[in-house]
Amino acid sequence: MSGGAGRARRLAMPVVLCLALAACGGQSTDGLGMGGEPIESFTAEQIYGRAEFEMNRRKYERAAEYFGEVERLYPYSEWAKRALIMQAFAYHNDKDYENSRSAAQRYIDFYPTDDDAAYAQYLLALSYYDQIDEVGRDQGLTFQALQSLRTVIERYPESDYARSSILKFDLAFDHLASKEMEIGRYYLKRKHYTAAINRFRVVVEDFQTTTHTAEALHRLVESYVSLGLTDEAQTAGAILGYNFQSTEWYEDSYNLLTGQGLEMKMFGDNWLSKIYRQMINGKWL
Repeated sequence: MSGGAGRARRLAMPVVLCLALAACGGQSTDGLGMGGEPIESFTAEQIYGRAEFEMNRRKYERAAEYFGEVERLYPYSEWAKRALIMQAFAYHNDKDYENSRSAAQRYIDFYPTDDDAAYAQYLLALSYYDQIDEVGRDQGLTFQALQSLRTVIERYPESDYARSSILKFDLAFDHLASKEMEIGRYYLKRKHYTAAINRFRVVVEDFQTTTHTAEALHRLVESYVSLGLTDEAQTAGAILGYNFQSTEWYEDSYNLLTGQGLEMKMFGDNWLSKIYRQMINGKWL
């Protein structure tokens, strides 16, 4: 999160102040007092500095608590505004995504025109995106990530966060396609061809720009050949030949079709033939 790190450094207190507050750190109790004194006796700047000190120690939950105290005790100050975005950042580093999302959303609600609003929206998106760590997870997180990343891209198109969001959007989109492929392969392996076709069709129709399209077309060839639906099988092969001739999936489909005395050519009037015609007219991929 290079953009986030840069933003955090810009918001950080001077190192000298953070080091000065470190002397109080060893004396703090389980509460949020500093040096034995109640938190209310310190200025916003001092509490913010202590939060930065905890950040430097990688005590992110503790840092978030101190940032929260700045907002609580000095709610209308410039320090409170800075503390709120840093609280979202601290919670995110602690992988407390729900609280990070909450703090980021409060920032957007309170300061929608501020320079850091774009970063707050980006943090909100990351709170979903950074939980997409494996194909088998709940895909609801992926949809939430896509929606939030799209908001960054559309609302802040000139920001560094927009560029990063575009890359992450593509990866999240690919992730959804990967899940469809995983389920489709499961059905295909068990010879549930109709169920498998439904999954591969989703990839071809809805996830055409992902890395999974060529394999999805090949799996459609396999499924349709197994069902004896030769028009659909040959049309799927024709699309492969038009767009993905250099891939292993084209070679596998070519060998499968020609071995059955079939061609890689559009036949009939089916959903694949419509895609083939769109592709020829430059409207597909």
